[in-house]
Amino acid sequence: MRVVGLMSGTSYDAIDAAAADLSLDGGTLVLTPLGMISTAYDDDLRAELARTLPPGRTDLATVCRLDTGIGRAFAAAAVRADEELCGGRADLVASHGQTVYHWAEDGRVHGTLQIGEAAWIAEATGRPVVSGFRTRDVAAGGQGAPLVSIVDVMWLRGRPGVPVALNLGGIGNVTVVPGRAEGTAGEPLAFDTGPANALIDAAVRALAGRDASGEAYAMDAGGALAARGVVHPPLLRRLLDDPYYARPAPKTTGKELFHLPYLRSALASSGPLPAEDVVATLTRLTARTVAEAIRPFGATEVIASGGGTRNPVLMDWLREELDGSCGSAGSVGCVVRSSDELGLPAGAKEAYAFAVLGWLTAHGLPGTVPSCTGARHASVLGSITPGGPGLLLPRPPATAPVRLTVAEPAARCRTR
Repeated sequence: MRVVGLMSGTSYDAIDAAAADLSLDGGTLVLTPLGMISTAYDDDLRAELARTLPPGRTDLATVCRLDTGIGRAFAAAAVRADEELCGGRADLVASHGQTVYHWAEDGRVHGTLQIGEAAWIAEATGRPVVSGFRTRDVAAGGQGAPLVSIVDVMWLRGRPGVPVALNLGGIGNVTVVPGRAEGTAGEPLAFDTGPANALIDAAVRALAGRDASGEAYAMDAGGALAARGVVHPPLLRRLLDDPYYARPAPKTTGKELFHLPYLRSALASSGPLPAEDVVATLTRLTARTVAEAIRPFGATEVIASGGGTRNPVLMDWLREELDGSCGSAGSVGCVVRSSDELGLPAGAKEAYAFAVLGWLTAHGLPGTVPSCTGARHASVLGSITPGGPGLLLPRPPATAPVRLTVAEPAARCRTR
């Protein structure tokens, strides 16, 4: 089955569309990457989305406009991916949509909302669309996140030691896959570590002004601002005191907590600081909280993906924080590598993961690992919107796949 996975994360900077051929070989699901395209939201749509997200306030008319606008934007991305990556032969589209609110209180998720109506995608492509993945897990008592954990578990199962998948988007999340060595057996675990790029991006947009060309900073490209700054220890200590970090897993968070007013509140007790120092402190916060989240599990390798992997300062500081503090007895630290080394492009991994989740749903198979999301049971995720005149789904396999392998890419990954 040829599947297009669509994803826009908590940074809401672009829609990623990744295409893959997915086939079952015994108990192994084989993923052959076909490539990825990335399409930015237009300025007006992105600005309206930014005004709506927490802690902003909105009304139902705005939500309706955004649901339609984002649905059309996702539809355009799916059409491009089908034509450019699949030769017009996609069988299915799996759309994560755009998360606009994740209702978490006192360690429990009560609801979640992703918008970008799937009917626009189905109408534009003529393909069936799987969407609304997170809600079923929440209804089953889960956190609704990180949903990529089932893909991580299938992908990393059987690797030596204790591998950890790390995604550095707006929010950081990890999946810990216990190894086969003595003392490491147990159920896999997944959770959000806290902000990855969310606070860094907020600080850059609010404090950094414009670059030498006169363009407003939107992110700390290449970690340039953090590299010029100095970490401010009192601000770092204040940020590290947030109760979220001490909560047990599974747990999830988002921009409902880690947003610009949250940062301004922390800065109020620090006095005026250069923008570079604030960005450096937030970059150290991300590296520190990710490392402290991983450390108790004795990780032997961390396989990183997401936009944060393009920040060399963040990646260097993460390695520094982990150096000598993880790994099994007798080892020194753990290796931090990009998911590219294992065949999944770091910038497209989540889109590929949702292609897999769509494949599982289309085959009537569960898309969650209860120990990772905290749900009472595994669930078949999402809703299916028919594409053409009818809906013909594949027959469920006799047994669900337990492993995922990535085959040699059939085409070079493309971005735009």
